[in-house]
Amino acid sequence: MSNADALGRRAVILAALGDRTRLALLLALVSGGAQPIVALAADTGLTRQGVTKHLQVLQRAGLVSSIRSGRESRFAAEPAPLAETGEFLRQVADQWDNALGRLQRHLEG
Repeated sequence: MSNADALGRRAVILAALGDRTRLALLLALVSGGAQPIVALAADTGLTRQGVTKHLQVLQRAGLVSSIRSGRESRFAAEPAPLAETGEFLRQVADQWDNALGRLQRHLEG
């Protein structure tokens, strides 16, 4: 995967996580395991259609997957994109820390 592709993927993931409702849905799936839309909608106060739209955004970002069982779909969190994004954010934080350390040494020197 090229650097541009990787940045594009991270941007999609971070945009999906940038919404309070989607973040709450993802946290519910991480802590409660795979759940149907009905259960997720009950926890948020949104309609099933509203929850479905948010889940579609999370699914496009690769953060959740769906498993069809009869007439019901259950959604589950996908840990790999979260781990990759966490590592990316740690790298960015390290770069900032290094840059601030250089600035501090320059100002003190």
